[in-house]
Amino acid sequence: SYHAAESYVQTNVTGTFHVAESCRAHGVRMVHTSTSEVYGTAITVPIDEDHPLQPQSPYSASKIGADMMALSYWHAHEVPVAVVRPFNTYGPRQSTRAVIPTILAQLQAGATQIKLGAVSPKRDFNYVTDTVAGFLALGDCDEALGRATNVGSGREISIGELVELLCRITGRDAEIVTDEARVRPEGSEVDRLLCDYSVATRIAGWKPEVSLEEGLQRT
Repeated sequence: SYHAAESYVQTNVTGTFHVAESCRAHGVRMVHTSTSEVYGTAITVPIDEDHPLQPQSPYSASKIGADMMALSYWHAHEVPVAVVRPFNTYGPRQSTRAVIPTILAQLQAGATQIKLGAVSPKRDFNYVTDTVAGFLALGDCDEALGRATNVGSGREISIGELVELLCRITGRDAEIVTDEARVRPEGSEVDRLLCDYSVATRIAGWKPEVSLEEGLQRT
């Protein structure tokens, strides 16, 4: 999004508008995918749905705009819209653009050095089956309409600690080397994400079931 911001606006903001218009026309429920990136670096933890929205990248800004566009159709046109806000989803067959498959691909290839961007940021990784279960639960929950609801694991881990854990799980050993191409601009790095998923539990009975260790072994 740093190099092609307009395409993110077209896809996320304008695209969400078209989906909302279609749902309005056909009288169907809309489940909109948000992202924890809309929160930016945590001001308070764990992050609940009342946390300020901070557009620290063009991607984040476009998703904030998309969320607001979706919710505007709830307010203006009574379209039943549920905004689901997943934290970092991971699992089998994920694109190597994401950090966990990036690390695993390098380890499985026998690399002795893992090339990464910043390793101090902390993330909340949620296994894909838990994320899917969250979408299904909230998509079927009337109390989720007209609001954003977090879906995450409630556990944080730094990228550096994640590498150490994956080394233990795979039985491989490697050192971390900084790849400058993967480093975000200084004001754009999200240093900490940690999910408060208590609303999803209260209104839809959802909670994560797969531990990070188990999820990484499956992956």
